[in-house]
Amino acid sequence: MSTKKLWGGRFTAQAESWVDEFGASISFDQLMADEDLEGSLAHVKMLKHTKILPADDCDKIVAGLEELRDELHQGKLEFSTENEDIHMNMEALLTEKIGPVAGKLHTARSRNDQVALDFHLYVRNRLPQVIEEITTLQTTLVEMAEKNVETIMSGYTHLQHAQPISYGHYLMAYYQMFKRDKERFQFNNVHTDISPIGAAALAGTTFPTDREYTANELGFSKIYLNSLDAVSDRDFALEFLSNASILMMHLTRFCEEISMWVSHEFNYLELSDAYTTGSSIMPQKKNPDMDELIRGKSGRVYGNLMGLLTTMKSLPLAYNKDLQEDKEGVFDTVKTILPCLKVFNGMIKTAKPNVERMKAATENDFSNATELADYLAAKGIPFREAHAIVGKLVLKGINEGKNLQDMSITELKEASDKIDEDVFEDLKSEVAVERRHSLGGTGFDQVRMQIKAAKAELSE
Repeated sequence: MSTKKLWGGRFTAQAESWVDEFGASISFDQLMADEDLEGSLAHVKMLKHTKILPADDCDKIVAGLEELRDELHQGKLEFSTENEDIHMNMEALLTEKIGPVAGKLHTARSRNDQVALDFHLYVRNRLPQVIEEITTLQTTLVEMAEKNVETIMSGYTHLQHAQPISYGHYLMAYYQMFKRDKERFQFNNVHTDISPIGAAALAGTTFPTDREYTANELGFSKIYLNSLDAVSDRDFALEFLSNASILMMHLTRFCEEISMWVSHEFNYLELSDAYTTGSSIMPQKKNPDMDELIRGKSGRVYGNLMGLLTTMKSLPLAYNKDLQEDKEGVFDTVKTILPCLKVFNGMIKTAKPNVERMKAATENDFSNATELADYLAAKGIPFREAHAIVGKLVLKGINEGKNLQDMSITELKEASDKIDEDVFEDLKSEVAVERRHSLGGTGFDQVRMQIKAAKAELSE
């Protein structure tokens, strides 16, 4: 019994349906249907331009492909496992529409360079979507930071109260993280914006193709200069997954802090009801489920990166069937990070800071200890000595249940005669924040400078 596969000329046996299902990729690579049609249209136009095919044949193929594209957008196309992948399905559908001339479309190309092209186009088409969502989130952070320049909160190291900071400064720290994420995705396009079509199976083709023409039709700025590399390279996909993993890591850091800030113990933030859920048994609960879900989804994105890295490990040149495993993780990552960014933006945009509680947290601790040490250092005491003096005062405060600002001037002078009444101004948390005016610091003027610079970046 002969096989009915489009590539089945030298085969005499037909695989059982369950084997076909195992080998087929149409269940997921149909997500590249638009890109496959886009690539085929450019390819057949090149075949006409170079006169590799008669103009009439090319015109029929173009008309058929355009009809298929219209039907795809109308949701009318149906794909089959028997035709394995999106490429063979489209060729079969085109053959049904225009007859045997459809078979000429595959002149001077292979599924190897075709799938590489589709994948490049898919990633290239999604990069602007990711960048746009990151930019939206950055814009939200700037808007919130501008409203909270003088909102005081505790800054942490080791999850211990460290020094008071501006909430606006805190938000701008995440702005900078997402700025780097956006830059990574922007650079990702450098290695995505390369055309592999024309490399054929692995060695190029004997037909007088014009790869530059096809690349221009598809809007690529470069072409692969080595046909082996063209069909086997998936670095652009690995970069996308790596960038997405770093993005998710940044989101999880923010989410972890939000989950603490909304707890009863901290009570720094309140999330909108639209981004929280209740409990089936505890009526009082308001759970930050969307926050936790974003945090949890980082695992699948990390897994997709490790999956493709492992697939590519030790893979010999050029194309191997292993590369069929390159796409699902990328598709899943796109499907994961876009809604994560959108939901997170809505969640943080509608979150309400508890300004009084945030500030109070800096007034019942020793986060102003560095201010006192700096005060003494400014009076000529070596900082190490000043550090020791303040450390003893902190110990005294812990033992007696007093904060530094609650000690009398007499008690403070017992530690150092350099301390005068003006120290109490320096010990105020808002003064401590305002005075930290070093470049990039949490001082109000510096935070406003960060916001101004960010607005300029976002407007470009």
